[in-house]
Amino acid sequence: MTARRATAFAPASVGNVAIGFDILGFSVEALGDRVTVCRSATPGVTIRAITGVAENLPLEAAGNTAGRALIAMHEALALPFGLEASIDKGIPLGSGLGGSAASAVAAVVAANAVLDTPCTPLELLKFAMQGEAVASGSLHVDNIAPSLFGGLVLTVGIDHPRVKQIPVPPDVRAVIVHPHMFLGTREARAILARSVALADFVWQTANLAGFISGCYTNDLDLIRASFEDVVIEPQRHALIPGFKDVRAAAMAAGALGCSISGAGPTMFAWSVAGSALAVEEAMVAAFASRGVATDHWTLGIASRGARVEDA
Repeated sequence: MTARRATAFAPASVGNVAIGFDILGFSVEALGDRVTVCRSATPGVTIRAITGVAENLPLEAAGNTAGRALIAMHEALALPFGLEASIDKGIPLGSGLGGSAASAVAAVVAANAVLDTPCTPLELLKFAMQGEAVASGSLHVDNIAPSLFGGLVLTVGIDHPRVKQIPVPPDVRAVIVHPHMFLGTREARAILARSVALADFVWQTANLAGFISGCYTNDLDLIRASFEDVVIEPQRHALIPGFKDVRAAAMAAGALGCSISGAGPTMFAWSVAGSALAVEEAMVAAFASRGVATDHWTLGIASRGARVEDA
C-alpha cells in the first residue's frame, strides 16, 4: 500500500570542490535538511511550516526551493492529488553548504515515497534542479547531485544530465569549517567574470582531470598537485574574511588542498586521516584570529545520500 506521508533527509554538500565549478560536489553527512510531504485534497503544492535553523523562508511554494521542486514534480506527473510539505532546516542559510539544494532534494525524495509509481533518481534530480534555481538564479547540479546520490559526484549536462559517483581514496577526510556569516549564492555568482583566459582554462581543465584521475588511482600526490582553483577562487576569496590565512594554515598543517565550499563562506579541505585534526584546528584558529567564530566537522566522504526516514 502506498504511504500517504513520508519524511526524507538530504545531506549538506560542498559544491565545486575547487576545480569543478557547477559540475563537481560531495555530500556532507554532518548536517542536512528534512522535509515531510503528505498527500492532500488541496490542489497543487502547499508549504505548511518551516522550522529549524532558518525559519524566515517563503511559505509560498513557487518562491521556496523545496516548493518549486515539488511544483515541477506535480506538473510533470500531472498528479491527481495535492502535496503538502513541512520543512525542517538543518543547514544555515548562505553557508555555502547546499542548503537550498538539500531542501529541494529532501522534498522530492519524500514526495516520491507517496507516489503510486515512484520516479527514477534521474527524474528526481531534474525536479530538484528546478528548486535550486530559485535560490541561485540558474540551473546547476554540483550540490543537488551529491545530496541526492551521496559521496563525490560528477554531473555532466543540464538538459540530459549524466551522473557519475567518483571513488575517493579511503584515507581521505574532508574538513569543513563554517564561519558564522551569511553569503548569498546570487551575490557570489554575480561577481564572476563571464569569460576566462585561455591559459586559465587549460590550467583548470588539467587540474580537474588530474584530480579525478587521482581519485580513481588512489594517487594522493596527483590529487594534491591538482587541487587548485585558478578561475573561481581568485574572484571570490575577498568575500571571506581571512581566506588566505585559513588556506595557508590548512596547507601548512598538511592538507591536500583547501578552498571555498560552493559560493562560500564555508571553507573545506581534504586531508589524509592522520593530519585531519591538525588541519581542522589550524583552520579554526585562523578564523578565530580574525574574530570569526565557526562550526567545524571532520568526516569521511562516503555517504548514502538522501533517503526516506519515515513513511
